[in-house]
Amino acid sequence: MGLNPTDIETGLPAAGRDGAVGGFGGFASEAERIAFWEDAARRLQWETPWHTAHTFDRPRRLSGPEVPTADAEYTVPRIEWFAGGTLNVAVNCVDRHVAAGRGDRVALHFEGEPGDRRTVTYADLQREVSRAANALLSLGIGRGDRVVIYLPVIVETIVITLACARIGAVHSLVFGGFSAEALKFRVEDTGAKLLVTTDGQFRRGAAVPVKANADEAVSGDNAIEHVLVVRRTGSDIAWTAGRDLWWHETVDTASDVHEPEAFDAETPLFIMYTSGTTGKPKGLVHTMGGYLTQASWSHEYLFSHPDPAQRDADVHWCTADLAWVTAHTYEIYGPLSNGVTQVIYEGTPAVPHPGRHFEIIERYKVTSYYTAPTLVRSLMGAFPDGVPATWDLSSIRLLGTVGEAVNPEAWRWLRQNLGRGEVPMVDTWWQSETGATILSPRPTDADFKPGCATRALPGVSTRIVDEAGATVPANTQGFIVVDRIGPAMARTVWGNPQRYLDSYWRAYAEQGWFLAGDGAKYDDDGDTWILGRVDDVLNVSGHRLSTIEIESALVSHPWVIEAGVCPAADPLTGHAVVAFVVLSEDAEPENATAVLRAHVAKLIGPIAKPAAVVPVPDVPKTRSGKIMRRLLTQLFEGSTLGDTTSLQNEPCIPAIARICASRRSGGTAA
Repeated sequence: MGLNPTDIETGLPAAGRDGAVGGFGGFASEAERIAFWEDAARRLQWETPWHTAHTFDRPRRLSGPEVPTADAEYTVPRIEWFAGGTLNVAVNCVDRHVAAGRGDRVALHFEGEPGDRRTVTYADLQREVSRAANALLSLGIGRGDRVVIYLPVIVETIVITLACARIGAVHSLVFGGFSAEALKFRVEDTGAKLLVTTDGQFRRGAAVPVKANADEAVSGDNAIEHVLVVRRTGSDIAWTAGRDLWWHETVDTASDVHEPEAFDAETPLFIMYTSGTTGKPKGLVHTMGGYLTQASWSHEYLFSHPDPAQRDADVHWCTADLAWVTAHTYEIYGPLSNGVTQVIYEGTPAVPHPGRHFEIIERYKVTSYYTAPTLVRSLMGAFPDGVPATWDLSSIRLLGTVGEAVNPEAWRWLRQNLGRGEVPMVDTWWQSETGATILSPRPTDADFKPGCATRALPGVSTRIVDEAGATVPANTQGFIVVDRIGPAMARTVWGNPQRYLDSYWRAYAEQGWFLAGDGAKYDDDGDTWILGRVDDVLNVSGHRLSTIEIESALVSHPWVIEAGVCPAADPLTGHAVVAFVVLSEDAEPENATAVLRAHVAKLIGPIAKPAAVVPVPDVPKTRSGKIMRRLLTQLFEGSTLGDTTSLQNEPCIPAIARICASRRSGGTAA
């Protein structure tokens, strides 16, 4: 039944701060660390055992002087886990539970935004995935072929994802709200043979067209042979005979019996595209055996009841869109590999009212609720006096956040209002690149620090270092690196291994460390605090300030629902602090600048006072909830905007642009 969290940490350092100075992921030696991951892998069903647990060929110098230089050339790192082992990912997520006599257990409670509901057992899921696998094979999709999935959060999304894994096809999920341009890039970059989409999706109380975007995305030079369409809204759509196929005519009519085959552990499972905040999005490649091992183990460690005898009552809800890596790990592969019952919800949290999520928690008796800080802040704005007792949230026994460092005020609000001020809080830090959680408090911790990612999980390790690779002292901002990687680490960038080296490994190639791109600091206890992307650090008169620290100060004021802080060029100080704020109904816009400047000065210091406070209807965010601060700077300064196709709320950009243009024309700088 897996490893108990308390058993796993037996023998770890009592203070639990191994990540503060690097090490062997909490173990006495590298051999013990690898043995730990081998034990974790044995939780899965393997057709053939592996012969080599782990190989890591760090970047090796090809040229340049003996002393490291920035322009030295290196080999691309090679990462393998469980080489020689074979398994089938879909079998591990579905079939083995049915074979164990748990086919009647609910796998998915689906709720659509309009209110339609569907319950899917593991036996149901096995039949659905088998039909989809047979349908894919009938369309000429096989091992190694790429399938782009452009669907909302519906049952069919999980079915087709698992069907790809079952036959060895490589899937790439795309957020259903992305533009045709963003979808087109992914279709062409992957060389996909099949695009799966819907006629439309329900979003914010309306049926939103989707098929037209899909048609535009496949109109250029690409390898698409078919477009498979799920009928979701009943909308009228254009149809290309021969290319376009209905799901209900292609998948639902296929045989529900499929004999799976096992694949090598290093077989590509999916391509996950980054948000594209700089340059073109990067297609990160994750492989079957290592990814599933860490996804499955870390899900159980973080979210399952600590007493295995009580896990049948677990109902997990990760609120992420299925196209986000969080959903891959903690909404598809992690929970399903552990035979967990979970909730998936199609729509937005405020339809038809701001308490929709609370209704769902009550209806399905959700026990673990894992969401983004931006959603928490939205709920705070909707319920400024706290969540009323209208809904029964007593089933919640664990809460978690992901996406960005959670503001302490939002952390406290979430725990108080949904967790009765007493449940464990896992504030997880990880990335699309790492594939699974790297830093988090333990669910069994006695004390929690609001907004603190705390320390590395067993089996992985981090350091916070300066540019030379030296560990920084407490309360000093540095670069967080992963110095002991887990099995779920991305293996390369699709079609561009050089970019994989340059983006993540070159900076600390000599040490073999993965550069996460986030700033962080240790506190006096050796716990890790994530401070946001290193390119989001402001330098005001020589003082390095974290955007997240200033945003947290702003959000702690009752007038502020959401805040996005960015730098603007200033000839005197280098950077000026600019704060974009979404104000509550009780706010006094005419006094917001003076009040909020004073509030930040009181909490952080005068140096952190925003030079400008800009009230806006929303702040631009990626689908994972990360605030696009680069865009805020460009909007404020009136410069050319970068890529906006990855935003979950792209329509807010024109409104912010008008507000900023008005400020510039009126000469308002503060």
